[in-house]
Amino acid sequence: MRASVIVFPGSNCDRDAYSVLQMTGSKPQMVWHDDATLPACDLVVVPGGFSYGDYLRSGAMAAHSPIMREVKEHAKQGRLVLGICNGFQVLTESGLLPGTLMRNAKLKFLCRDVFLRVENSSTPFTSAYDKGQIINVPIAHHDGNYFADAGTLKSLEDNAQIAFRYCSEQGALTDEANPNGSVQHIAGIYNKEKNVLGMMPHPERHSEKATGGADGRALFESLLAVA
Repeated sequence: MRASVIVFPGSNCDRDAYSVLQMTGSKPQMVWHDDATLPACDLVVVPGGFSYGDYLRSGAMAAHSPIMREVKEHAKQGRLVLGICNGFQVLTESGLLPGTLMRNAKLKFLCRDVFLRVENSSTPFTSAYDKGQIINVPIAHHDGNYFADAGTLKSLEDNAQIAFRYCSEQGALTDEANPNGSVQHIAGIYNKEKNVLGMMPHPERHSEKATGGADGRALFESLLAVA
């Protein structure tokens, strides 16, 4: 699996993504946002952080970086793109994924572990999970409240584009388990072709037990399996 990790001014999870990709057998490269070309690769990771200091809107300025033209073309050709946290925001702002990420419902930055329910395990990103499996991963965001209109939500449901939902440890979709107020408890979504995934939680931060948990590692192992 050849992977590229995009680095924006303000990225702070690029090294985490690089490390877990390397750990799971990939050969990652770091790619600066101002580069005009993308190295030949199977997977592009748009990592978390605060690109451009989250000025204007989270991810809005990064979406217009020169490298994003290449990322869009990469996705158009059916290759894989993973956006994590701020990367998810960049993917919605660039039009690669529908909907938007708004300010958290209680207007506070959240940094803690959450439980997620795997809604679709038949994709390159989730084949190492079981459908309905409950996993534990961290969040760290201020603008993670996913919103889309009724038509978009119906389309996401009809096309099995919802990847993960916030849930309780037992898998229940309760208000208490939804940390940021995301509509329908949505924590991550795919594009229609299932080659682009955006998610607010950080699977790369729970990729080995020494860092507090390893539930996120299977996502990267899933990607390696399709290389």
